[in-house]
Formats: sequence, structure tokens, C-alpha cells
Amino acid sequence: MSAVTARDVSRIYTQGDVKVTALDKVSLTVETGEFVALAGPSGSGKTTLLNLIGGLDTPDGGEVTVNGMAFKTMSSSDLAELRLSQIGFVFQSYNLIPVLTAEENVEYILRLQGVGKKERKDRARAILDDVGLEDKYDRKPSQLSGGQQQRVAVARALVSNPTIILADEPTANLDSKTGDSLLQMMREMNEKHKVTFIFSTHDAMVMEAAKRIVSMKDGKIAEDKTK
Repeated sequence: MSAVTARDVSRIYTQGDVKVTALDKVSLTVETGEFVALAGPSGSGKTTLLNLIGGLDTPDGGEVTVNGMAFKTMSSSDLAELRLSQIGFVFQSYNLIPVLTAEENVEYILRLQGVGKKERKDRARAILDDVGLEDKYDRKPSQLSGGQQQRVAVARALVSNPTIILADEPTANLDSKTGDSLLQMMREMNEKHKVTFIFSTHDAMVMEAAKRIVSMKDGKIAEDKTK
């Protein structure tokens, strides 16, 4: 069973009186354990496709299936449960909660899942250790560098043991050394935990790290190349 299948998905936005086709009947299959970059310039459709795969947006046509479950047949509560239990998100802007420590930010999703206090703490600390933040448990986002904040975001995405991580421009706000370090860490997580990673990016460094590059242009897939 494939991790992700998108069949003929389209997404059209209305801006004033103008209709903009963000995705035009795109089909894509991603197998479990892949490390894939959706690459292309702004407006190519890569972030829109990532949002559809994550169930954050709804296609105007076509169908998205994750781990054999078709979104169009699911209720909104079932879709929310799928996102909570099986999909981890890493956003360009980190989306950390400013008043919580690194440990509490990572624990947050486990709290939503109803995991007990001791297990939450143990799992949060173990994953923070994995991403190289073993001495930063008690730091709030404002006390961390951009790279450290992004590592917390990756740890939060991984702590619930999702099968898929979706990362939207994860290196956009990072210098090249920090970005490279983060990518190496995600490659290790991919290989260690067999988590499927799908990035949207126009960063050459991410494309270099990816094992498969799906190049997008004008809402369509222009090229699909596995290294």
C-alpha cells in the first residue's frame, strides 16, 4: 500500500473576479519510506499539493488517499484524527507555542492524543535527544536559534510516531550550515524510523538531499526523477 496517492487533483482559487488554477489534474504516488522533494518556483503548486496531501485543504477535483484512506470518504473528525495520528507537519514559520518550553512544545501533540504525563515526558526528551537538543528541554522558542526552533518543530512532528512528515520550505529561514545539519538529521530519521518525508522547496540543498525530485511548474508535474 502506498503512503500517498493523489489522482487527478485540481485546486482553483478565486482572486477577485479572476480564477487561478493552482493545481491542474496532478497525479502522484509516494511509497512508504520515500524522501521526496516537491520542487519549483513560487506559484508552481508545490505547497498547494502538500496542503492537499496533509488534509489541510480540499481539492476541487480528484482524490487524495493516505495509507489507503480516501479523504473524500472521511468525516471532518475522522480526517482530524488521521492528521493527529499519522501525519506530522513542519512549517516554514516553525509554529511553536511561545509560552511553552521546547519539551512542552514537543509534548503538546501527545497531550492532544491523551498520552499519560510520564510517557509524554519520556518520549519528548528522547526525541529532543535524537535531534541534538538534549540540553535545551527548558528553553522557550525566544531563547533558541532559528535552527534550534526548527529542530524542535521536527521533534514535535516525529514524537507521535507518524507515518508521514510533510515539510513546507523547512530550510527557508536557516543559514546553509544549519539547513544542511537539519536535512542530515531528517535523512537519519527517515532511515531510522522509515518515516515518509515529503518536502515542498525551491532550495537546491533540499533537492540535493532528496532521493526523489518531483519538479512542478504552473500547477503541473514537469518532471519526476528518482536518484
